[in-house]
Amino acid sequence: AVEASKGGTMRDVFGNVLSIFVLCLIGILAFSIRLFSVIKYESVIHEFDPYFNYRVTQYLTKHGVYDFWNWFDDRTWYPLGRVIGGTVYPGLTLTAGTLWWILNTLNIPLSVETVCVFTAPIFSAFASWAAYLLTKEIKGVGAGLTAAALLAMVPSYISRSVAGSYDNEAVAIFALIFTFYLYIKTLNTGSLFYATLNSIAYFYMVCSWGGYTFIINLIPMHVLLCIVTGRYSSRLYIAYAPLIILGTLLAALVPVVGFNAVMTSEHFASFLVFIIIHVVALIYYIKGILTPQMFKVAVTLVVSIG
Repeated sequence: AVEASKGGTMRDVFGNVLSIFVLCLIGILAFSIRLFSVIKYESVIHEFDPYFNYRVTQYLTKHGVYDFWNWFDDRTWYPLGRVIGGTVYPGLTLTAGTLWWILNTLNIPLSVETVCVFTAPIFSAFASWAAYLLTKEIKGVGAGLTAAALLAMVPSYISRSVAGSYDNEAVAIFALIFTFYLYIKTLNTGSLFYATLNSIAYFYMVCSWGGYTFIINLIPMHVLLCIVTGRYSSRLYIAYAPLIILGTLLAALVPVVGFNAVMTSEHFASFLVFIIIHVVALIYYIKGILTPQMFKVAVTLVVSIG
């Protein structure tokens, strides 16, 4: 039995080391496969929106965050101009600016343009690893590695994350997948720590892309389906309620979103399910403190009054 236990431990250790090695290779593949435009031509920003984002990042690195929030750009939307801090999703710009600041602090003198060009390939590797974590949490290590490899090579994602394509999707796809991973992790563990991290990841997604509405609609749909099929639990409540409360408060801090986080129609479904899950939680609580006969009487009374 001891020898069998040692053999199983060695297999687990070898499997973990092999998984880490394969994940590193997948990350290198995801990064390298997006560099062909740089290798074939040169390190340049593609298209109009990426170049605008690059220009905003330049301004951020030169003048700082405070001036960035209050910058009125008279060259954009000419002749009207544009208040940059209140009309852009700042996640991409702040991410690239932070990377540039860290590299220069470490005496790696890369230009802002170089950092912007390679931001998307770097985050494509992160997205592949996030896909591994998500799929591993649901199905297992083998499925997770397969999902990571597929995401690293899928053409539709490559087209939005090639080197030089400095647009919101460069970091938003990673934030999207990582938020879903933390939601599933919270659902499996019932941990408030992971629930808080989930809200922070959702906040990063809101900062990065308007596609955050995918999250705030898909997760309520899943919660409602769990309630309808009789799968309500305290872990489901912990996974959902902090996301709606803390996530909405954080989302309202993003200037381009602001009070739209509570006033626009794409958020109403999440608030409706938030109310429903509290009603269901109250019902389960009352059912736990009453006898079956008294619970039937209470249900009949509430339905009659209703």
